[in-house]
Amino acid sequence: MADPVIGATIRVTLEAALCLASDGIGRLLGFKKDVASIKRSLEFITGVLADAEAKQNQDGAVQEWLKSLEEVAYDARNVLDELRYESLRHQVESRNQHKLKVCRFFSFSNINLAFRWRMASKVRDINLELNKINQEADGLGLVRRPVLTAALPAAPAVGDARNRQTDSVLVPIVGRADDESNIVKILLIPSKKVVSVLPIIGMGGLGKTTLAKLIYNNQQIDAHFNQKIWVCVSKKVPIMELFKLILLQLTEEKVEVENRNAIVGKIGNQLGAKRYFLVLDDVWDDDEALWDDFFTTLKGLNPTNGSWCLVTTRVVPVAHSVSRVLMMENESYPLGKLPDYHCWSIVKEKVLGGEEEPDELKAIQETVIKRCDGLPLAASVIGGLLSLKRKEEWESILENRLLSLSAGGDHVMQILKFSFDNLPSPYIKKCFAYCSLFPENTEMKGDMLIELWMAEGFLQADISSQMMMEEIGMNYLRILLQSSLIEEIRYDFGGTYYRMHDLLHQFAQSMSRSTSNLVHELAMDSYAVDSFGKLFESLSTSLRTLFVRSSSLSGDMLMKLKNLYVLNLSHTRTRELPVSIGKLIHLRYVNLSWSYISILPDSLCKLYNLQTLTLCELDVKDLPKGMCDLISLRHLHYYTGDEEFQMPPKMGRLTCLQTLEFFNVGQEKGRQIGELGFLKNLKGKLTIRNLQRVKDKEGAEEAKLFEKANLFRLELWWARDRESDNYNDEDALDGLQPHPNLEELVIWYFMGDQFPRWLMDLPTATTLPKLVRLEFKFCNRCRELPPLQNFMSLKELRIYDCDGLTNLPGDMLHSCASLQKLTVFGCSNLIFFPLDLQQTPSLLELELSYCPRLKTSMTPKGFGFLTSLRELTIGPFSDDGDDHENSSIYNEFDWSGLISSSSIYNSSSSGLRRLDLFGLPHMESLPHQIQYLTTLTSLALLDFRGIKALPDWFGNLAALEELRLYNFKELGHLPAEDAMRSLTKLKDLRVYGSPLLKERCTPESSGPDSQWSKVSHIQYLRLSG
Repeated sequence: MADPVIGATIRVTLEAALCLASDGIGRLLGFKKDVASIKRSLEFITGVLADAEAKQNQDGAVQEWLKSLEEVAYDARNVLDELRYESLRHQVESRNQHKLKVCRFFSFSNINLAFRWRMASKVRDINLELNKINQEADGLGLVRRPVLTAALPAAPAVGDARNRQTDSVLVPIVGRADDESNIVKILLIPSKKVVSVLPIIGMGGLGKTTLAKLIYNNQQIDAHFNQKIWVCVSKKVPIMELFKLILLQLTEEKVEVENRNAIVGKIGNQLGAKRYFLVLDDVWDDDEALWDDFFTTLKGLNPTNGSWCLVTTRVVPVAHSVSRVLMMENESYPLGKLPDYHCWSIVKEKVLGGEEEPDELKAIQETVIKRCDGLPLAASVIGGLLSLKRKEEWESILENRLLSLSAGGDHVMQILKFSFDNLPSPYIKKCFAYCSLFPENTEMKGDMLIELWMAEGFLQADISSQMMMEEIGMNYLRILLQSSLIEEIRYDFGGTYYRMHDLLHQFAQSMSRSTSNLVHELAMDSYAVDSFGKLFESLSTSLRTLFVRSSSLSGDMLMKLKNLYVLNLSHTRTRELPVSIGKLIHLRYVNLSWSYISILPDSLCKLYNLQTLTLCELDVKDLPKGMCDLISLRHLHYYTGDEEFQMPPKMGRLTCLQTLEFFNVGQEKGRQIGELGFLKNLKGKLTIRNLQRVKDKEGAEEAKLFEKANLFRLELWWARDRESDNYNDEDALDGLQPHPNLEELVIWYFMGDQFPRWLMDLPTATTLPKLVRLEFKFCNRCRELPPLQNFMSLKELRIYDCDGLTNLPGDMLHSCASLQKLTVFGCSNLIFFPLDLQQTPSLLELELSYCPRLKTSMTPKGFGFLTSLRELTIGPFSDDGDDHENSSIYNEFDWSGLISSSSIYNSSSSGLRRLDLFGLPHMESLPHQIQYLTTLTSLALLDFRGIKALPDWFGNLAALEELRLYNFKELGHLPAEDAMRSLTKLKDLRVYGSPLLKERCTPESSGPDSQWSKVSHIQYLRLSG
C-alpha cells in the first residue's frame, strides 16, 4: 500500500536539508567539498521524487525506495544541522571571546579537531548513502519531471502579520432548528428520575456536536437547569478520568487528586442540590458496566429529580448501553442527513461569502449536492476546496476526481482525502497532519502552531521571498481555514483558537502515520510514560518531536533522544530539567509551561538552534544569565509581574527575538533600556517596567521604540513607590515615542506634570493614527490629559486614579466617533467632566465611578445620542450638601436618553442592558428613573445603606435576569410578592451586606416579615450579612 503523505514528508525534509547545505556551513567548517557533494545528491533526488510518487502505487520497489529515502533524508538533515550548530557555536564563542582569552589557546583547536574527526565520518557515510539512493533511482528508471505546484493564495501584505485576518468563513448552522426544538422539548419534560439520558446517534460529519452546542446554549436550557457541564470524551477512558473531566469543567482547575472518593466528593459539593445538564460529547465506550457504575454514582451525589445527560456518539451500542442502564423509554435520537438545499447553502457560503452566485457554480450544483450526501462536513470541505480554486477549474475537478469517489461508509473520508491532496503545497499538508499530535477537540493557539511548524522545518521561505517564517505560517493557517480542514474559534475576551473536527482529526492521524518503521512524532499521556523506556531506545535516532502530558520524564529517558527538534513538557509533573538538555543540539522548540520545574539549568543556553522557549505560568525565580547566547531565539514566552525581577544580561544580543513579553530596566550595564534598541524585530505586546531608572530623554531613545513597527501594544511602567521626589518622567517618556503603527498604549505611575509633545501636539493628525486603546493609570501629578480630538481610531479610553485631574473638558473627545468604551475611575479630585456625548455616538460602555468630588451637574450629557450604549456604571457623586435622603444627587443626571421607548417621558430608544449604580451611605431611596429602564437585564446597586425596603416599581423591569445588592445595611423588605413574581426572567439574585434580609430570606423564616416566598423560585440565590 502506498504511503499517502511520504512524498510530502520527504520533499519537506529534502528542502530543509538543501537549505542547510546552501547556508555556507561547509565552507566555514572545512567541509566545503563534502557538503557540495551532499547538495548535488539532494538536488538530483528532489528532481526525481515526483516521478517516484507517481509510480509508487504500481511499483512495490519504488515504495521501498521511498522508505529508504525517507530515512536517509532525515539522517542527512541531522548531519547538516550538526554542522550548522557548530557554526553557531563558533559565532557565540567569538562574540564572547573576551571570556575565553585564557582557555582559547589550549582547548579551541582540540575541540575543533575532535569535532572534525567525528563529523568527517558522518558526512562520508551520508554521501555514500545518498549515492546509493541515486544509483537505485537510476535502476528503477526514475526520471526528472516538472513539479506543478499550485500557486498559494495571495498572502496579506508583508510586515503587517500581527493584524492579519484569515479568510475563514464560519459555516452557518443550518438545517437543525427542528432537531434542536425536538430535543429541547424532551429535556424540558418534568421527570421523576434523578438523572435521565438521551443519546444523539449518527455517522461522522452529520453535525452531532454542533447540534449539542446549539442545545447547550439554548436559552430555555439555561432557564431550566441550574448547572451546565460540557465534557468532550473523544476516546475510551477509565471511569476515574471521566469524573476528572467533569470536575475540571466544574472548577476550571487542574485535578491533582487521584482518589476516586475525593474526586466524586468534590463533584457532589459543586453540584449540591442543583438540577444539572451534562453533555458527554463523542463517546465511544459501550461497556454497560462502566455506564452503570457512572450513573449510579451520579444518582447518589444529587437526589434532585430532573437532571439530564446528553450523549453524542457514532456507535449504536453506546446509545443502547447508556439508555438501558437508566431504563429510558426512548433509547436514542437518530440524527438524519441534511436536505440538499441546506447542503448547497453551506457550499455557497463557503465559496462566495454572500456574493452573487456565478454561472460556473450553478453549473455544478447538482453534482456537488450529490457528493455532499446530506453531510454538512462534506459540504463545508467541498466548499473550502472550491474556494481555493479558480472558477475555470471547478468543472474539471468534479469531472476528474469528485465524480470518481465511491459511495458508502468511507464517503466523507474520500472527500477529506481529495481536499488534502489538493492543498497547494507539501508543507501545508505536513502542517495539517501535524495537528493530529494534539488530543481530539484541543483548542490550539495560532502562534503555538506556527512556532511548532517552524521548528519542524515546515515554513521554509523561497530565496526570492521577503516573508518571515512566521508570516508563511500565518498564510498556511489561513489556507487550512479556507479549506475547512481546521476551524476557528473566537471568544468574547479576544482569544482566537483553532480546532479540528473529530473526523478531520482521525483523518490527519492517518495522514501522519508513515508506512515505514520510522516514528518521528510521539505524544504520550499519563497512562503510557512508564512503559516507554525501551521504546525510547528504539526511537533514539528517528524521534524528532515529543509531547509528554500529565506525567514526568527522567533525564535518562530524555537523553536517549539525540535528534529531538521539539520538546513539549507542558503540564507535566517534571520537577527538574536535566543539565544534559544542553546536549540536545537540534532543539528548536521547548515548552515547559505549567510544569513543576522551578530552576532552569545554565546548559539550556547551549541550545544555539532554539527558536521558541515557552515558560508560561512557570515558577522560576531567575532566567539563566547566559540567555544572550541563544542566538537563534525568536520567541520567549515568559511573564512575571515582579518588578524586582532581573533580566538576564545582554538581552540585546538576541537579535532574532520577536516575542518578549516584558523588560525590567536595570541599573548595571547589560540590563539597561538600551538593550531593547538592538531588538529590531520585536512584535506583539511589550511591557517595560522600572522606567524611573532611565535618566533622560537620550537614555530612553536608546530603546528605539519608534523603529519597532510590529509592536501593537506597549505598557510603560514607573515605580509606584519612590524614595526621591526628583522625577525625570517627562524626559523619559518623551524619548519613548512609539512607532505610528501602535494600537494600544498604557501608562502606569507617570509622575510628570504633563505629557510629551508626541502625545500633546496634534495640529492636524495624531502621531499614533492607529491607536485603538489608551489608558492612564495612577498618573497623579498630571493636571491635564493629551488632547484626543484627532484619535480617529480610538475605541477604548481608560483613566484610573489620576488624582491630579480636576477638569476634563467637554470637547476632549471631539471627533472620537469610533470610541466604544470610556472609563473614568478613582480620580479623587475631579470636579468637572461635562462631556458632550453627541461626540461619541458609538459608545457601548461608560463607567464614571469613585470620583467623590464630581458633581452630577458636571457629568456627561446627551445620553439620548448613545443608541448603542449597553453598559453603564455611575457614582457615587458629590452630594455637596444636598438632601441625600431623597436621592437628589442624581436629579441632575441625564436619565432621559437611558429611558426605554416605553417611557412616558421620552420616546427615544435605549438599548441599555446593564446598570451599576453607587449611592451614598445615608441615602434612603433609589432614583425613581430606574423603573423606566425596562431593557435592563442586569442591575447592581451599591452602598444605599439607608434604604429599608425596595420599591414595588421593580416589577416594571421585566427583562431583568440578574440583580445584585451590596451594603444595604438597613434593608429588610424586597418589593411586594406580585412585583417579584413579575420578574419572570430573574434567575440570579445576590445580596451582600444585608443581615436583616438574609435572616428573612430562609425557608425557616415566618410571620409577616418573611421574604422567602418572594425569592424561593429564583434559581441562583445568595444572601450574606
